[in-house]
Order: sequence, then structure tokens, then C-alpha cells
Amino acid sequence: MNNKLSSDNTGFAERYPWIFEKSSSSSNKKATIKMTELSTPLGLMLAGATSEGVCLLEFTNRIRLEEEFIELQRLLDADMVVGRNEHLDQLENELTEYFIGNLKTFSVPLHTPGNDFSQSVWKTLQQIPYGKTCSYKEQAEMMNNPKAIRAIASTNGRNRLAIIVPCHRVIGSDGKMTGYAAGIDKKKWLLQFERNNSEIEDGYLF
Repeated sequence: MNNKLSSDNTGFAERYPWIFEKSSSSSNKKATIKMTELSTPLGLMLAGATSEGVCLLEFTNRIRLEEEFIELQRLLDADMVVGRNEHLDQLENELTEYFIGNLKTFSVPLHTPGNDFSQSVWKTLQQIPYGKTCSYKEQAEMMNNPKAIRAIASTNGRNRLAIIVPCHRVIGSDGKMTGYAAGIDKKKWLLQFERNNSEIEDGYLF
């Protein structure tokens, strides 16, 4: 059985014209973001990478997706074009292993533009173990910044690397599922999937 994720860029630009309509082959942008579409067990995802690493992985139903793309292009001073590079190839292979249940930590290079606070928040997300969950309060404590819960939650929401930077592992202090830009159903699926494939007992990080 072939469990490899499928990708097919045929008609990609036509399906998402708003991604590419502001890009031009004669552009003087400093960077280029190669874009591809990946089919996963949870639906289609859009992936993007510069020469430095993967800068985008989002479900196509993510709220305010177009705004996120515009912001990413601004931050990187980049155009988006249909294509692949070695980082997207590695991402596809690692996502395949993730959805099989074999991969718990991603090693693909990342390119995550943002200020120091944002970088710290996203780094903390990557420290939440596979199969575990963490509250926003606990995440703030991990950062030694207990008064920044709201700012941390807002920055989690600006994470552009779904699954890789696992914001889905952050839940409410009462254990309830909180907002996930691609939908609570996907968040529940990812958490249950990781629990089922983890040798770590269910529970909170602390």
C-alpha cells in the first residue's frame, strides 16, 4: 500500500488566482516562494518554501488565508510561484511519515519571519511533546512571561506552519478545545491521532 501524500500542481494557479495575481516574472522582489498543493488525510494543504526553508503550511479552509499570504509576501519581500524545491520535497516526505504515525518531530528547515517575541512563542510550541497538550497559561510559564497569555494566544494564531509548529497542542486551561484557524474538528483529529500513536500517557505538559 502506498501511503505517500499526493501532490499535483495541475491547475494550481487557476484554483488560487489570488495567490499569484500580484506576482510577476519581472518583479524586483528579493525572494521567491515556491508553492505546491498537498493532499492529506485531513484535506488539501498549501505549502510554500523559499531557498532557506518552508515558510508556509496551511489547510485550504484556514480562516483569513488570503490575508496571511499577503502578510507573508510582505514580510519576505517575495513573489509566489507554482513550483517545488528540496525543502518542499522533504516536507512532503516528512508529512507522509507523520500521517502514517512514524514521525513525531519535523526536521525540515523552516523560514519563519517575525519579531523576537513571535519567534520565542513559536519555538515554545515546538517544545510541546508529541501526544501531549499544554494550556496557554502553561505556555506563558514556559516562556517565563506569565502575564503575556493574550499576546501568546494571538501569536499562536499567526503561526503559518500548521502541524510542524504544533499550535494544535495548545488547549484551554479547563481542557476544552479552543480556536483553531482550520477548524476544531481538525484540531481534535490531530490530537487524537497523536495520542493514539504516542507511548506517552495522555495529559498535560505539567
